[in-house]
Amino acid sequence: MNLTGQETLPVSQTQAWAALNDAELLKASISGCESLSLIAEHEYEALMTVAIGPVKAKFKGKLKLTDLQPPNSYKLAFEGHGGAAGHGKGSAQVRLEAQGAAQTLLHYEVQASVGGKIAQIGSRLVDMAAQKMAGEFFAAFNTALQARYGLASPAAAAEAKAAAKSRWQALLDWYLGWLGRIFTGKI
Repeated sequence: MNLTGQETLPVSQTQAWAALNDAELLKASISGCESLSLIAEHEYEALMTVAIGPVKAKFKGKLKLTDLQPPNSYKLAFEGHGGAAGHGKGSAQVRLEAQGAAQTLLHYEVQASVGGKIAQIGSRLVDMAAQKMAGEFFAAFNTALQARYGLASPAAAAEAKAAAKSRWQALLDWYLGWLGRIFTGKI
């Protein structure tokens, strides 16, 4: 399985790097993650429940960060075992690219393989489940970033912009109406 993509994060590159190295923030952002514990420098142990099609199991795994180039990139190696449900292992390359003072583009490339019952489900279903998990992770991660750094969500920002435009539109309408009355001699 190969999964490649990018995600825009509403924070600076330094803030994005710090968040990607915060076990508690990551745990809260990973759907089904029950624990994510630091066991050595740049090494974590994880326990999570994963459902792929009809197979649902608890997976115990290890994650190791290598090739760290703060705050630009790192490589992540992972492996997990879910008993009779199967196992998985792989790696991910993560790269951060500043897009201004308060926006970062995260690029990721994941290569993974699975075995056991999960492999029997079929690669198409496994790929769809991986894409869904990535989408859920980034939605939760962006929400956590917004909460941590006091940022408005995109929907809240759009509402605030519309409200401000509405106030300015009302003021402009009043002003144009007042000018119209002056020029028509109705004042």
